[in-house]
Amino acid sequence: MPDRFADIVLPLAPTFFTFSIPPEIGTLVPGSAVTVPLGERKIYTGIVWRIHDQRPPYEVIKPILRRLFDFPLLLPEQMRFWEWIADYYMCSLGDVMRAVLPALLKPSGFSDEEYAHDGFRPRKASFVAFAETISDEVRLHEACESVRKASRQYAALLELAESLPATAMFDSEVARNLLKAKTTTLHLLEKKGFIRITERETVDPENPFGPSTLPPLSPAQQKALEQLREAWSRQSAVLLQGVPSSGKSELFFYEIDRVLQRGGDVLLLLPEIALSTQFVERVQRAFGNRVLLYHSKITNRKRSEIYLRLLRRPGGNLVVGVRSSLFLPLARLKLIVVDEEHDSSYKQQDTAPRYHARDTALMLGRFFGAQVILSSATPSLESYLNAVSGRYGHVRLAERWGGSPAPQVILSDTIRSAKRGERKSHFNKELLDALRHTLAAGEQAILFQNRRGFAPYIECESCGWTARCPHCNVTLTHHRTTLRCHYCGYHMPIPEQCPQCGGAVIPRGFGTEKAEIELQRLLPEARINRLDRDTTPSESAYRRIIDNFKTGRTDILIGTQMVTKGFDFERVTLVGVLNADNLLNYPDFRAEERAFQLLTQVAGRAGRRSEQGTVIIQTAQPNHPVIREALDGNFEKSALRILEERRTVLFPPYCRLVSITLLHRDRQRTIHAARMLEKLLRPRFGDRLLGPQSPLVERIRNEYVQIFLLKTERNTPFSEVRGFLREASAQIVAVPEFKSVSFIFDVDPQ
Repeated sequence: MPDRFADIVLPLAPTFFTFSIPPEIGTLVPGSAVTVPLGERKIYTGIVWRIHDQRPPYEVIKPILRRLFDFPLLLPEQMRFWEWIADYYMCSLGDVMRAVLPALLKPSGFSDEEYAHDGFRPRKASFVAFAETISDEVRLHEACESVRKASRQYAALLELAESLPATAMFDSEVARNLLKAKTTTLHLLEKKGFIRITERETVDPENPFGPSTLPPLSPAQQKALEQLREAWSRQSAVLLQGVPSSGKSELFFYEIDRVLQRGGDVLLLLPEIALSTQFVERVQRAFGNRVLLYHSKITNRKRSEIYLRLLRRPGGNLVVGVRSSLFLPLARLKLIVVDEEHDSSYKQQDTAPRYHARDTALMLGRFFGAQVILSSATPSLESYLNAVSGRYGHVRLAERWGGSPAPQVILSDTIRSAKRGERKSHFNKELLDALRHTLAAGEQAILFQNRRGFAPYIECESCGWTARCPHCNVTLTHHRTTLRCHYCGYHMPIPEQCPQCGGAVIPRGFGTEKAEIELQRLLPEARINRLDRDTTPSESAYRRIIDNFKTGRTDILIGTQMVTKGFDFERVTLVGVLNADNLLNYPDFRAEERAFQLLTQVAGRAGRRSEQGTVIIQTAQPNHPVIREALDGNFEKSALRILEERRTVLFPPYCRLVSITLLHRDRQRTIHAARMLEKLLRPRFGDRLLGPQSPLVERIRNEYVQIFLLKTERNTPFSEVRGFLREASAQIVAVPEFKSVSFIFDVDPQ
């Protein structure tokens, strides 16, 4: 029999490693998890990708040590999906493995003992049954008589005889409670051959699924559901667009139920589970114990158990999770729902693979033959253009559920208010009067400020000095007691005077922390709370703030974008936007699109029942197109205007973008490497290559940054572009001077 070899994917490895398959390993198939030696002493978990008989040209080929599970960890469709992810987002399969497999399913170590300690061990429960020798009442009576003098053993056998059928298995912990017997008593009975104790894994408990509980649909929702189902005959992806509080979720609940009833799997994606507690509760009320939550807040053990449970229980699963849920093994995946599909949280920004969950969900649907629903009140312009051009189905819900009126939107000019002396701190007279009226009526308000902290920075009144991070080229954000860098976490005390000239230092601008303090001074009778990253270090802290607001123990909730997502509080009748201008005055071609989305989403929190709500937007630019479009609630007008601007200057969705980032601790070396890359790319891409340039934050964590932005037309073969970029970067790192320069490719940056 010829020797067999396996190409193995390892975390962070840029390519396959080939190992021999010893006979004692048995049958291996692609997708299996194995342990392999790497280097002198290290043991890694790897995934078998290909099995063949082609010996690599190496003198020594190390063998696979052992197989970890009796079944593959990856489905064939998942393997193809991983390959697409690695190719499209320009990373390695090892990057994908490192990022998407639960940590306990890919342990590593310097010894077998260390490796085993780091791995996943399914929880086990002990079960008790009568031994095969006790086959009838006579034998049981004889057993009892033989231990009559041992009172605890005798009592245990008698109790088991009354409660345990001869063929049944009984959880030993329950048995211990029932019998009031110690573990040693049970083990003594086992030693004498009267009972047997076995252990079983508890990874896949059998919980019978209860019936779904779905609310009745309104006539408008029923019509939209019929349109949605009719669209499936033409397209596999549908954009479900509806104004805030129109009842979009009830529509895809009905589609979820239909798939589950047929034994299919459903994946429901949310931008952030922690910010969607109300919505998750609705899903759980509707589908009960079918719901499996999967997100970063659950433990590594729980994530591993869910992964293995789904491998062993194909069909009928409803997974509710964040973007990483796309990589779970759902063998019968028939429906994917991407709720709030426009949300920027769906883009993985920090580490490879830098994928976008919305776009990746569409590809996953192709691999599994699943239908995809993209749901939003303010869709991304990419999805909207695909829908109106007929590439996706398009279903609209134009009226709010229950006939509740849309909120009244009022613009409050901050410049005019300041000139009239009607502005106190950061609050115009219109907003303060509305807040007092809301409090007097026993109602609640939400205030949105898109910046956390006390102030964006501090400045010396005399010389203009500002406190900057020593590791990142950025000013430190002023919090109540410290100055903090939001990039690397560096912090320092607030100086009493300017270290440069001794002058007074004062805060500039304002964030949620300062807004809370100032509003409490202006409205001392109000119960005010703040919701941002600083006040919610844990999920319990987040729930406490939300529960206090939900139960009426808080009157006014001030927060960042966290207050715009998915909330439905029936007593909220007022929403205030404290500074709409910092949404617009941002150097990003998506700034206007995101500003409209945020303003519309936060406005949708007001008056979500029978009463009309009020939204007050404070701005110094009341005639800005986005502000006027948000005032009218006119998404189509805003979308078509921005799309025309994007088409003129060739920006997405009319082209593809690739961001290329170079990093190194030496500034000049980073700049020289960027100039060399430009010489390689400019002849091919011409003026479609923007850069190199230093970003707004030129240094992050002591590394200097140079960036390029590459625009390519939609009709250009994108695989060729990615191949050319890979070759160019390889040529640069082959130069000894630039060997330590890091390259980051971000396809479809957000």
